[in-house]
Amino acid sequence: MAEDSLSRSVDKAVKHYSSLFTLPSYGKVLLFLAFTCVGGGLLSTVILFPSLEGLVNGLFFGFSLFLLNLLLDYVTSRGVLKQDPIYSLRRTAALSLFCWILWFSFISVGAAVAVLFNDLLLWVKLCLFGFSAVLILRLIVFSSTSFINRNRLLAASFLQPFSCIIPFLMLWVRIGYSVTFPMLLFFIFSPVVAVLSSFFFISLLNLVSEQTLGIPSASLFKAFLLNWIVGLNAPLEGFLEKLGEEKDIEVSIIKFDASKPKAVIVTPSVHPGPFKNVGSSLLPFMLKTALEKELDCVACVPHGLLGHELDLASQLQNQKIINHIIASVGFKASETKASRFVKISDGVATVCCQIFGKSAFLSFTLAPKTTEDLPQELGLFVHQEAEKHGLKLCVVTNAHNSVNGMVDAHEALNALKTVAVACLEKVVSMRQSPFEVGAATVMPREFSLEDGMGPGGITVVVVKVGKQKTAYVVIDGNNMVYGLREKILSALNSIGIDEGEVFTTDTHAVNAVILNKRGYHPVGDVMNHEKLISYIRKATLAAMSNLERTKVKCRTETVLNIKVIGAKQLETLCLLTDRTLQRAKKIVVPIFATAGLLLTLFLTFV
Repeated sequence: MAEDSLSRSVDKAVKHYSSLFTLPSYGKVLLFLAFTCVGGGLLSTVILFPSLEGLVNGLFFGFSLFLLNLLLDYVTSRGVLKQDPIYSLRRTAALSLFCWILWFSFISVGAAVAVLFNDLLLWVKLCLFGFSAVLILRLIVFSSTSFINRNRLLAASFLQPFSCIIPFLMLWVRIGYSVTFPMLLFFIFSPVVAVLSSFFFISLLNLVSEQTLGIPSASLFKAFLLNWIVGLNAPLEGFLEKLGEEKDIEVSIIKFDASKPKAVIVTPSVHPGPFKNVGSSLLPFMLKTALEKELDCVACVPHGLLGHELDLASQLQNQKIINHIIASVGFKASETKASRFVKISDGVATVCCQIFGKSAFLSFTLAPKTTEDLPQELGLFVHQEAEKHGLKLCVVTNAHNSVNGMVDAHEALNALKTVAVACLEKVVSMRQSPFEVGAATVMPREFSLEDGMGPGGITVVVVKVGKQKTAYVVIDGNNMVYGLREKILSALNSIGIDEGEVFTTDTHAVNAVILNKRGYHPVGDVMNHEKLISYIRKATLAAMSNLERTKVKCRTETVLNIKVIGAKQLETLCLLTDRTLQRAKKIVVPIFATAGLLLTLFLTFV
């Protein structure tokens, strides 16, 4: 299926980016920082004064370094980086922790070497070497993640290492090592080497993205961080707009009218991705909200037959589609009859269909097997089959309602086509009758984006034809755990619903808000099933209570010149992380080995 490669690549790339800046709690950061600072201070004094007094002095020295770091982190975060949205006090302290872990490793090796060769000067030099390594690390991190100007970047990079080296200098003077002129020169030479090596490293990494997308890798990474950490989507969407390609987007509308608009089902040919609030991830909720405000009725937005190749580039493109639909949805319904709901399955594929006038509404699922994004090829096939039966319009949806391992894409597609043909043949032969419609929406307060529930909540549209009551349950989420669909349908049957299908909108608003194997929770993965089903029952009963005779009209709107990310560009973006990592592996040794050699040569004169 279309989802198999591209969607997994998107989720993998998002998890790669997210994991790079996932940090422990502030309390854990402080605990580990205290441990490394005290460890470094203790080791430094004990090697010089192997006695009880040295132990006491070491503890004092280590705690002093810890308190100094806390002060420096506060000054850096609230002063130097106060205009940077990324670096809160916790993230600044976390960077100090990583720097101290690096520095502590040099202090430890230096201590071992000094004891082995009975030469404390070796420990001093390795401590200075660690100072240089920390400078390089801070320069690389701030250059690739921070939005501050060059002067503030240098200040944030240098403040902690230069401040923390002062206590060491005082300690060395105390034991008889004088601060020589070569050592003072080292504190000029070391920052120069650090700036040059970090500059070359970042520049070569930027070339990976510049050569393929015309965008520096660091700029793209910063834009992602802004979205992932503080929810700002504009910087990242600015890049996606540049990379996007224009396409005409079809939107299918099924509108039910009583004395006033009763319910509307809208299926745009747009994939609600790529993640969080970027692109069209929130389109199902945004479209639902706009339609309900405009028509004063219940609206739902099930998923169409397409994949990530039709992610919108930005919220601006979302609004273009919403504005077009709102401007065109004022038409009056005129058809008064509908067929009964038909569901056919061959053990692999299940197709549901109901005809309203001269228009068919179909849904596809492979449940209980995995049902992810389905190819547009299937939609084209079904449209052609519908035309053979004299139908004017065919609205096709992907129920997107089961996660259960891998499926054979070729076998599944053939099964879906075969069952669709049988379903259409059966439903067009049925007599149509007047019908009633009821609809309702509930917003489960217990379930959040982190749980897999989108802001659109749960919507149920009930259609009654004769004695048959059919429930269309649309949940704002990204797919559903294995077996939950069947539980829901069974529960609805117990309250008087004869037939139905359960849909998810495939909203990617729930993606990239947690870090797990998938990068999100499907509906029911961490939700209490009984509680979720109780909400669905509540919405269904509310919809059944407001059933009334309605008319219906189906139509298709085409929104011109909408920017989508496109499969090729999206795939390139997804591969960018791996390509950048491969480039980093190739250049890290030559660049930093050269820097280390230069520093080592200089330290021979200290």
